[in-house]
Amino acid sequence: MRALVVYESMYGNTRDVAKAVADGLATRMQVQLTEVGAAPSILADDIGLLVVGAPTHGHGLSRPESRRSAVQHLAAGEPPVVSAGLGLREWLAGLEEATTPAHVAAAAFDTRVKGPRLLWGSAARAAEPRLRAAGATVVVPAESFLLDGPRGPKYGALVDGEVERARHWGETLADALPV
Repeated sequence: MRALVVYESMYGNTRDVAKAVADGLATRMQVQLTEVGAAPSILADDIGLLVVGAPTHGHGLSRPESRRSAVQHLAAGEPPVVSAGLGLREWLAGLEEATTPAHVAAAAFDTRVKGPRLLWGSAARAAEPRLRAAGATVVVPAESFLLDGPRGPKYGALVDGEVERARHWGETLADALPV
């Protein structure tokens, strides 16, 4: 059994969390880490765990408009947006139309601004019903990893300790899988 970690990331924070989650999972199983634009549209039969992660945009998963806006908010000299094309919303919609093996366990995480979930929303919670619609079984509640604040000179970075927490979450997730 392998795990597939698919992530969408604008400025690199969600990518960093996805790498840490994959590192945690890798202590227990083989893991493939894939940016959403390169993710397979049909899951291989040996995928036993699908983990998806995305930044929270407008209280949920990004849309083409919010990804375009992310590109426009880059300051001169900053690296390009990681996932400027296909987003997790569209990728999961494609999975809903494909055949997902019935044995696939799933989990979702997001990055969002620190503060009440009610105020900022959660891309991971928005992804869970889409995972179920694709035939996967969500095995743990959605998890959020926090940013210091909105994009800007002193914001846009993960809160201290979040990368380590993501690695631990990956280890815990692997342990939670049914045998």
